Amino acid sequence: MNYLSILQQYFGFSSFRGIQQDIIESIGAGRDTLGLMPTGGGKSITFQVPALAKDGICLVISPLIALMKDQVEHLRKKGIKATAVYTGMTHDEVIVALENCIFGNFKFLYVSPERLSSELFQAKLSHMKVSFITVDEAHCISQWGYDFRPSYTQIAQIRKLVPYAPILALTATATPAVVEDIQRQLGFREPNVKRMSFVRKNLRYAVRCVSSTREQETFELLQQHPGSSIVYTRSRLATYELASWLTKQGITATFYHAGLTNREKTERAAAWQHGDIRVMVATNAFGMGIDKPDVRTVIHYDIPDSPEAYFQEAGRAGRDGEQAQAILLYDTRSLTMLRRRVEDSFPPEEYVAQVYEDVCCFLQLAMGDGNGMTREFDIDVFSRNFRHYPVRAYNALQLLSRAGYIEWTDAEENHSRVMITCQREELYTYRFTPLAERVLQYLLRTCTGIFSDYVYIDESEMAQILGITESEVSEQLIGFSRRHVLQFIPRKFIPYVTFTQRRVEREEIVLPKNVYADRKVELENRIQTMMNYLTTTECRSRFLVSYFGETDTQNCQLCDNCQDSSDKSTFTEEQMQTVRRRIHKKVQEERVTSMSQLYFPDVPMELLTLVLHRMMEEEELPFS
Repeated sequence: MNYLSILQQYFGFSSFRGIQQDIIESIGAGRDTLGLMPTGGGKSITFQVPALAKDGICLVISPLIALMKDQVEHLRKKGIKATAVYTGMTHDEVIVALENCIFGNFKFLYVSPERLSSELFQAKLSHMKVSFITVDEAHCISQWGYDFRPSYTQIAQIRKLVPYAPILALTATATPAVVEDIQRQLGFREPNVKRMSFVRKNLRYAVRCVSSTREQETFELLQQHPGSSIVYTRSRLATYELASWLTKQGITATFYHAGLTNREKTERAAAWQHGDIRVMVATNAFGMGIDKPDVRTVIHYDIPDSPEAYFQEAGRAGRDGEQAQAILLYDTRSLTMLRRRVEDSFPPEEYVAQVYEDVCCFLQLAMGDGNGMTREFDIDVFSRNFRHYPVRAYNALQLLSRAGYIEWTDAEENHSRVMITCQREELYTYRFTPLAERVLQYLLRTCTGIFSDYVYIDESEMAQILGITESEVSEQLIGFSRRHVLQFIPRKFIPYVTFTQRRVEREEIVLPKNVYADRKVELENRIQTMMNYLTTTECRSRFLVSYFGETDTQNCQLCDNCQDSSDKSTFTEEQMQTVRRRIHKKVQEERVTSMSQLYFPDVPMELLTLVLHRMMEEEELPFS
């Protein structure tokens, strides 16, 4: 197989990077393969190139609907036939997409893991010639992974329908336990792991305890470190507020979160990538599929709740190999918020059962009904009507989804879609206005496969190219639909709930141990690891990569601990002993069980960090 010529022809690259070629040759030879590639390693190339070299269709399983849509769109623009099936599509749309994969010579079918248990999907899959199966975000299949999803466990069943198809599992974050579990869960015929080092030799990690405000600290850091930057926050409101504040200080900034329309996301990402905007202030919704090589600084305005999330997001800096900064800020307030995440993410099981009952009432679902039913679901309206705190209600829905009672799809804007429903010859029998003729000709010229499948369109792009307004484009499409020339599905921005089984009594709701109790402990451990990362005095790069099982590494000589450790010993022995006594008293009187509970508003965070670290080394604390 001439994989290099495919890479050059379709993707415009002259050579492979890192372990891309090793993975491609392994899956191309029909071997089950697990690829461990840090953020920015070029995962998509590892399955797109061999799929184009092999006969049949590549089944790509991904939990990220937005990323599936983007990849399908990018492949289609390159003239490669690809489609996707996900929650929110109508039954007819799903059938059309799957039948086209059987008869239409498609090369890629993207599906969400929830789709795998569908009888319709399994029946259609058995008639497809599958070249191999790609599992993106493969850590989701392991209960030890930070984003475990029970729906991923269906993949092993799917393999039985296409036993000849090898499997390619890809992830950017996997501990040694997760690596072993992925291969076991996916039924690897033999162990086969292709691994890149997670060490980033050009990335300087640093942690800053904020003495003023995080806004001011962020501003000062951006002044110290010029160049393109990302600032990650936990809340959508904070992205807007911080971007606005930075703009007033003279730094060009915009914001990004999952609640924006696709057009807004595209425009803002493009402005940032092209350098028109220097700083992107974003939630963790930003970053997947973004490959800007010259990001000089990634600042975490809030503390991530897992080393995996932090490593992925920080890793978006310095992909060009030049020196870059990854800086994590914290203060008393952010520590308090971090401690609350376990309670918010895992509300009491009784509360989760109550949310289930309230959702059923909200959607007017009768007892015993609902199996397979999909309904639009506005969580804000639901929370107001039933007096739920939105964050806890959201996490209750996630738990119900992982327990298999529902499929919960967060708010996702669906692109507008069109499919011509008449025969090509019939088009010549219609009389169209000049404007309608221009719109129709645009569709025929630019939309591959529009007679056999729904294709995504962007009304704003059409309007710009045709020199008309968006409303005029929509009016013409609606007119075509009324004349039965085509089917037009306008874009919508709405979440969905799908009931995967009939409605049951609240008392029957059971959250399996691997969905609730085990996951709660895992989150507590990950949060503790992040607390340890804040307080460690060892090399931060070594701390992070050792979490992923890489122990044979050297100090980076770049991070704040490697370069500036002496600055943390500027407090007097008397000050440290005073804090030590207060910690002992708090542990004894309040039954403290983790380091995250030890904080004192009047104690400088650097001093507290130093004392805690010494007490850990001397084993004075009843926990680690």
